[in-house]
Amino acid sequence: MSRMGSSKTGQRARRQFTEEFKVGAVRLVLDEGQTVAAAARDLGLTESSLRNWVERARADRTKGKTGLTTAEREELARLRKENRELRTEREILKKAAAFFAKHQQ
Repeated sequence: MSRMGSSKTGQRARRQFTEEFKVGAVRLVLDEGQTVAAAARDLGLTESSLRNWVERARADRTKGKTGLTTAEREELARLRKENRELRTEREILKKAAAFFAKHQQ
């Protein structure tokens, strides 16, 4: 049996949606009162994807009172990346210091 959009690993290809589509889908739930399940079914989405979009939009609309705003999520991702890089640099410096301390004696 062949799967449309499947890759060599048997996983479905990841679909991408425009911001306009996401905004419209979220509007159905938040502004027009549709349930996440009904809107997802009508649009051919998974409930979890639409639920994530709705939660993010709700957080943006409430300026962070119901979760992280888009700006906060972006800052968190940037800070986590920076933290990872700094930890890597620190480990390199520790190894270099140990190497030179060992070879100076």
